Amino acid sequence: MGKTGIFDHNAVSRNQTARIYSAQVKTDASRRTADGEIYTYVEARAYMLRNEKNKDLISEIEAGIKKETSVGCSVAAIRCSICGRDLRGGACGHVRGKEYDGKICCSLLCDPQDAYEWSFVAVPAQKNAGVIKSFIPAEGENYESELRDEYRSSILRDASLLLPGVPRELIADICGSAELKSLRSLRDSLRSEAAGKSPLVRQLTAAPAEEKTNNSEYRI
Repeated sequence: MGKTGIFDHNAVSRNQTARIYSAQVKTDASRRTADGEIYTYVEARAYMLRNEKNKDLISEIEAGIKKETSVGCSVAAIRCSICGRDLRGGACGHVRGKEYDGKICCSLLCDPQDAYEWSFVAVPAQKNAGVIKSFIPAEGENYESELRDEYRSSILRDASLLLPGVPRELIADICGSAELKSLRSLRDSLRSEAAGKSPLVRQLTAAPAEEKTNNSEYRI
């Protein structure tokens, strides 16, 4: 928990884009690894800002383009699964991926010491490591319903400004049958248009000393 997300294990601050807020080890008894063990993995949840800087990255994640990930970590030893030799002292005679007496040779990361970061990469060492891109709410929580209500409220508000001739009930019916992704897209489009037609005015913006003001921002 708390580890930062970067790109290609390049540990510079400008690469930081996300952070893990929860993580747990899970097992899936219905799956097996290449050497027959029960499938065990770490499921981590990360957050990032939904802003202009991350807009393209979020789109790539949602489209499945940015998917593969890797972990930067430290271990006490990297051992051959066949002979047990620590490979940091030099290669042994066994070939990774080759089968020996019914057992597949691989490198075992032994006694983990620390995890530094996780990265988006092109080719991960663990072929299944990547973005699951799913969210399971806790029991009794319905985040999709909350998002629908939020998007619908924003759409109705901005549509009343931009489309005064369209009945509010009709827009509400359209929102009720639209997919969540479509609602968000419509919300963002209307919000952008509404900002151009009716820009927000900060009431507490100070007027220049030489400029007289009638405090019109406060008038209803």
